[in-house]
Amino acid sequence: MSDVARTVGLGVPAIETHALTRRFGDFVAVDALDLNVTAGTFFGLLGSNGAGKSTAIKMLTTLLPATAGSAKVAGFDVWRDARQVRRHIGYVPQLISADSALTARENLSLFAKLYGIQSRERGDRIDEALEFMGLSDVSNALVRTYSGGMIRRLEIAQALLHRPAVVFLDEPTVGLDPNARHSVWERLRELRVRFGTTVLLTTHDMEEAEALCDLVTIMHRGRVVAAGSPAQLKARAGSGASMDDVFIKFTQGVIDEHGRYRDTAQARQTTQRLG
Repeated sequence: MSDVARTVGLGVPAIETHALTRRFGDFVAVDALDLNVTAGTFFGLLGSNGAGKSTAIKMLTTLLPATAGSAKVAGFDVWRDARQVRRHIGYVPQLISADSALTARENLSLFAKLYGIQSRERGDRIDEALEFMGLSDVSNALVRTYSGGMIRRLEIAQALLHRPAVVFLDEPTVGLDPNARHSVWERLRELRVRFGTTVLLTTHDMEEAEALCDLVTIMHRGRVVAAGSPAQLKARAGSGASMDDVFIKFTQGVIDEHGRYRDTAQARQTTQRLG
Protein backbone atom coordinates (compact mmCIF):
# COMPACT_ATOMS: atom_id res chain seq x y z
CA MET A 1 0.00 0.00 0.00
CA SER A 2 1.29 3.49 -0.87
CA ASP A 3 2.06 6.22 1.66
CA VAL A 4 -0.98 8.09 0.35
CA ALA A 5 -3.39 5.24 0.97
CA ARG A 6 -2.13 4.86 4.53
CA THR A 7 -2.46 8.60 5.20
CA VAL A 8 -6.05 8.95 4.01
CA GLY A 9 -8.02 5.74 3.81
CA LEU A 10 -10.03 5.20 0.66
CA GLY A 11 -13.70 6.06 1.12
CA VAL A 12 -13.08 8.78 3.72
CA PRO A 13 -12.95 12.54 3.09
CA ALA A 14 -9.62 13.91 1.90
CA ILE A 15 -11.04 17.45 1.81
CA GLU A 16 -13.90 18.74 3.96
CA THR A 17 -15.19 22.28 4.26
CA HIS A 18 -18.15 23.66 6.17
CA ALA A 19 -19.45 27.15 5.40
CA LEU A 20 -15.91 28.16 4.37
CA THR A 21 -15.96 31.92 3.76
CA ARG A 22 -13.47 34.59 2.75
CA ARG A 23 -14.21 38.30 2.59
CA PHE A 24 -12.04 41.13 1.34
CA GLY A 25 -13.67 44.15 2.92
CA ASP A 26 -17.27 44.15 1.70
CA PHE A 27 -16.53 41.74 -1.14
CA VAL A 28 -17.31 38.06 -0.44
CA ALA A 29 -14.89 36.02 -2.54
CA VAL A 30 -15.96 32.62 -1.16
CA ASP A 31 -19.42 32.37 0.39
CA ALA A 32 -20.17 29.45 2.73
CA LEU A 33 -18.44 26.77 0.65
CA ASP A 34 -19.29 23.16 1.56
CA LEU A 35 -17.13 20.41 0.05
CA ASN A 36 -16.71 16.72 0.78
CA VAL A 37 -14.09 15.09 -1.43
CA THR A 38 -13.50 11.36 -0.96
CA ALA A 39 -9.91 10.11 -0.96
CA GLY A 40 -8.74 9.00 -4.39
CA THR A 41 -11.17 11.30 -6.21
CA PHE A 42 -10.34 13.65 -9.06
CA PHE A 43 -12.38 16.71 -8.15
CA GLY A 44 -12.90 19.75 -10.37
CA LEU A 45 -13.60 23.24 -9.05
CA LEU A 46 -15.00 25.20 -11.98
CA GLY A 47 -16.14 28.76 -12.51
CA SER A 48 -15.42 31.97 -14.35
CA ASN A 49 -12.66 34.38 -13.33
CA GLY A 50 -13.51 35.88 -9.96
CA ALA A 51 -15.77 32.98 -8.97
CA GLY A 52 -13.61 32.21 -5.91
CA LYS A 53 -11.77 29.07 -7.05
CA SER A 54 -8.21 30.25 -6.46
CA THR A 55 -9.20 31.90 -3.17
CA ALA A 56 -10.66 28.57 -2.01
CA ILE A 57 -7.46 26.74 -2.94
CA LYS A 58 -5.35 29.31 -1.10
CA MET A 59 -7.39 28.71 2.05
CA LEU A 60 -7.18 24.92 1.71
CA THR A 61 -3.40 25.08 1.23
CA THR A 62 -2.98 27.33 4.32
CA LEU A 63 -1.84 30.32 2.23
CA LEU A 64 -4.84 32.47 3.17
CA PRO A 65 -6.85 32.51 6.40
CA ALA A 66 -10.61 32.10 6.25
CA THR A 67 -12.99 34.77 7.48
CA ALA A 68 -15.43 32.12 8.73
CA GLY A 69 -16.18 28.43 8.53
CA SER A 70 -13.89 25.40 8.83
CA ALA A 71 -11.85 23.09 6.64
CA LYS A 72 -9.91 19.83 6.93
CA VAL A 73 -7.40 18.47 4.43
CA ALA A 74 -5.99 14.93 4.75
CA GLY A 75 -7.76 14.76 8.11
CA PHE A 76 -6.05 17.85 9.58
CA ASP A 77 -7.64 21.16 10.48
CA VAL A 78 -6.35 23.77 8.05
CA TRP A 79 -5.80 26.37 10.79
CA ARG A 80 -5.06 24.44 13.96
CA ASP A 81 -2.83 21.90 12.16
CA ALA A 82 -1.51 24.02 9.28
CA ARG A 83 1.95 22.48 9.47
CA GLN A 84 0.55 18.96 9.16
CA VAL A 85 -1.64 20.03 6.24
CA ARG A 86 1.40 21.38 4.41
CA ARG A 87 3.25 18.10 4.99
CA HIS A 88 0.43 16.12 3.41
CA ILE A 89 -0.34 18.20 0.32
CA GLY A 90 1.25 19.13 -2.99
CA TYR A 91 0.42 22.37 -4.78
CA VAL A 92 0.99 23.44 -8.38
CA PRO A 93 0.06 27.13 -8.73
CA GLN A 94 -1.06 28.76 -11.94
CA LEU A 95 2.15 30.76 -12.18
CA ILE A 96 5.31 28.86 -13.06
CA SER A 97 7.17 27.71 -9.94
CA ALA A 98 10.15 25.86 -11.46
CA ASP A 99 13.46 27.74 -11.60
CA SER A 100 14.41 28.11 -15.27
CA ALA A 101 18.11 28.65 -14.39
CA LEU A 102 18.35 25.16 -12.88
CA THR A 103 18.05 21.69 -14.36
CA ALA A 104 15.06 19.48 -13.59
CA ARG A 105 17.19 17.39 -11.25
CA GLU A 106 18.44 20.50 -9.43
CA ASN A 107 14.88 21.79 -9.06
CA LEU A 108 13.78 18.49 -7.60
CA SER A 109 16.79 18.32 -5.28
CA LEU A 110 15.90 21.76 -3.92
CA PHE A 111 12.30 20.74 -3.33
CA ALA A 112 13.37 17.48 -1.69
CA LYS A 113 15.38 19.46 0.84
CA LEU A 114 12.50 21.86 1.45
CA TYR A 115 10.17 18.90 2.06
CA GLY A 116 12.64 17.40 4.53
CA ILE A 117 13.23 14.19 2.57
CA GLN A 118 16.19 12.38 4.09
CA SER A 119 19.41 12.57 2.06
CA ARG A 120 19.61 8.77 1.73
CA GLU A 121 16.18 8.77 0.02
CA ARG A 122 16.51 11.85 -2.18
CA GLY A 123 18.23 10.26 -5.14
CA ASP A 124 15.70 7.45 -5.46
CA ARG A 125 12.73 9.80 -4.99
CA ILE A 126 14.06 12.18 -7.63
CA ASP A 127 14.77 9.39 -10.11
CA GLU A 128 11.30 7.96 -9.53
CA ALA A 129 9.62 11.35 -10.03
CA LEU A 130 11.58 12.05 -13.23
CA GLU A 131 10.74 8.63 -14.66
CA PHE A 132 7.07 8.90 -13.71
CA MET A 133 6.75 12.27 -15.44
CA GLY A 134 8.74 11.19 -18.50
CA LEU A 135 11.62 13.58 -17.87
CA SER A 136 14.53 11.21 -17.18
CA ASP A 137 16.18 11.83 -20.56
CA VAL A 138 16.21 15.62 -20.06
CA SER A 139 16.84 15.69 -16.32
CA ASN A 140 20.18 17.51 -16.69
CA ALA A 141 18.97 20.12 -19.19
CA LEU A 142 18.16 23.64 -18.03
CA VAL A 143 14.45 24.19 -17.51
CA ARG A 144 14.61 27.29 -19.72
CA THR A 145 15.03 24.88 -22.66
CA TYR A 146 11.86 22.94 -21.82
CA SER A 147 8.53 23.12 -23.61
CA GLY A 148 5.46 24.25 -21.69
CA GLY A 149 4.22 20.71 -21.21
CA MET A 150 7.59 19.58 -19.87
CA ILE A 151 7.63 22.45 -17.37
CA ARG A 152 4.17 21.52 -16.13
CA ARG A 153 5.20 17.88 -15.75
CA LEU A 154 8.27 18.98 -13.77
CA GLU A 155 6.10 21.10 -11.46
CA ILE A 156 3.79 18.16 -10.85
CA ALA A 157 6.88 16.03 -10.11
CA GLN A 158 7.98 18.65 -7.57
CA ALA A 159 4.57 18.54 -5.89
CA LEU A 160 4.71 14.72 -5.67
CA LEU A 161 8.21 14.25 -4.24
CA HIS A 162 7.03 13.83 -0.66
CA ARG A 163 4.14 11.56 -1.75
CA PRO A 164 1.30 13.81 -0.59
CA ALA A 165 -2.20 12.57 0.12
CA VAL A 166 -3.80 15.51 -1.71
CA VAL A 167 -2.57 17.54 -4.69
CA PHE A 168 -3.99 20.93 -5.67
CA LEU A 169 -3.62 21.99 -9.30
CA ASP A 170 -4.60 25.54 -10.25
CA GLU A 171 -5.17 25.66 -14.03
CA PRO A 172 -2.59 22.91 -14.66
CA THR A 173 -2.69 23.08 -18.49
CA VAL A 174 -3.37 26.75 -19.18
CA GLY A 175 -1.47 27.90 -22.26
CA LEU A 176 -0.46 24.39 -23.39
CA ASP A 177 -0.99 23.08 -26.90
CA PRO A 178 -3.28 20.02 -27.32
CA ASN A 179 -0.42 17.49 -27.40
CA ALA A 180 1.16 18.87 -24.23
CA ARG A 181 -2.23 19.09 -22.53
CA HIS A 182 -3.04 15.45 -23.26
CA SER A 183 0.43 14.41 -22.06
CA VAL A 184 -0.23 16.08 -18.70
CA TRP A 185 -3.65 14.43 -18.52
CA GLU A 186 -2.10 11.01 -19.05
CA ARG A 187 0.39 11.56 -16.23
CA LEU A 188 -2.41 12.68 -13.92
CA ARG A 189 -4.43 9.55 -14.69
CA GLU A 190 -1.37 7.42 -13.91
CA LEU A 191 -1.01 9.33 -10.64
CA ARG A 192 -4.28 7.95 -9.33
CA VAL A 193 -3.64 4.41 -10.58
CA ARG A 194 -0.18 4.27 -9.03
CA PHE A 195 -0.62 6.23 -5.79
CA GLY A 196 -4.35 6.69 -5.18
CA THR A 197 -3.77 10.44 -4.84
CA THR A 198 -6.67 12.82 -4.35
CA VAL A 199 -6.53 15.65 -6.88
CA LEU A 200 -8.41 18.95 -6.73
CA LEU A 201 -8.00 21.00 -9.87
CA THR A 202 -9.39 24.24 -11.23
CA THR A 203 -9.81 24.68 -14.95
CA HIS A 204 -11.64 26.69 -17.59
CA ASP A 205 -11.18 23.82 -20.04
CA MET A 206 -14.46 21.90 -20.03
CA GLU A 207 -12.90 19.08 -22.07
CA GLU A 208 -10.29 18.74 -19.34
CA ALA A 209 -12.93 18.68 -16.61
CA GLU A 210 -14.85 15.93 -18.37
CA ALA A 211 -11.73 13.91 -19.21
CA LEU A 212 -10.28 13.93 -15.68
CA CYS A 213 -12.88 14.65 -13.03
CA ASP A 214 -15.11 12.19 -11.21
CA LEU A 215 -17.02 15.06 -9.65
CA VAL A 216 -17.16 18.78 -10.24
CA THR A 217 -18.46 21.76 -8.32
CA ILE A 218 -19.28 24.94 -10.20
CA MET A 219 -18.87 28.26 -8.39
CA HIS A 220 -20.36 31.57 -9.43
CA ARG A 221 -19.63 34.80 -7.56
CA GLY A 222 -18.35 32.94 -4.53
CA ARG A 223 -21.18 30.43 -4.18
CA VAL A 224 -21.72 26.84 -5.31
CA VAL A 225 -24.35 26.77 -8.06
CA ALA A 226 -24.07 23.13 -9.19
CA ALA A 227 -22.34 19.90 -8.20
CA GLY A 228 -22.20 16.35 -9.50
CA SER A 229 -20.46 14.14 -12.00
CA PRO A 230 -19.96 15.51 -15.52
CA ALA A 231 -22.64 13.09 -16.77
CA GLN A 232 -25.12 14.23 -14.11
CA LEU A 233 -24.54 17.90 -14.85
CA LYS A 234 -24.92 17.38 -18.59
CA ALA A 235 -28.24 15.63 -17.96
CA ARG A 236 -29.40 18.59 -15.87
CA ALA A 237 -28.41 21.00 -18.63
CA GLY A 238 -30.61 19.24 -21.20
CA SER A 239 -30.60 16.55 -23.84
CA GLY A 240 -27.36 16.44 -25.79
CA ALA A 241 -25.71 19.09 -23.60
CA SER A 242 -21.92 19.41 -23.51
CA MET A 243 -19.82 20.52 -20.57
CA ASP A 244 -19.58 23.93 -22.24
CA ASP A 245 -23.39 24.06 -22.13
CA VAL A 246 -23.25 23.09 -18.45
CA PHE A 247 -20.81 25.89 -17.69
CA ILE A 248 -22.91 28.48 -19.52
CA LYS A 249 -26.13 27.32 -17.88
CA PHE A 250 -24.91 27.41 -14.31
CA THR A 251 -22.79 30.55 -14.56
CA GLN A 252 -25.77 32.30 -16.17
CA GLY A 253 -23.91 32.76 -19.45
CA VAL A 254 -22.27 36.01 -18.42
CA ILE A 255 -18.74 37.25 -17.95
CA ASP A 256 -18.17 37.72 -14.25
CA GLU A 257 -16.98 41.27 -13.77
CA HIS A 258 -15.72 40.51 -10.27
CA GLY A 259 -12.59 38.99 -11.83
CA ARG A 260 -9.57 41.02 -10.78
CA TYR A 261 -6.88 42.51 -13.00
CA ARG A 262 -4.29 40.49 -11.09
CA ASP A 263 -6.04 37.21 -11.97
CA THR A 264 -6.15 38.10 -15.67
CA ALA A 265 -2.55 39.29 -15.70
CA GLN A 266 -1.34 36.08 -14.02
CA ALA A 267 -3.21 33.91 -16.52
CA ARG A 268 -1.74 35.81 -19.45
CA GLN A 269 1.75 35.66 -18.00
CA THR A 270 1.50 31.90 -17.49
CA THR A 271 0.21 31.43 -21.04
CA GLN A 272 3.09 33.46 -22.48
CA ARG A 273 5.75 31.60 -20.46
CA LEU A 274 4.37 28.16 -21.23
CA GLY A 275 3.77 28.98 -24.88
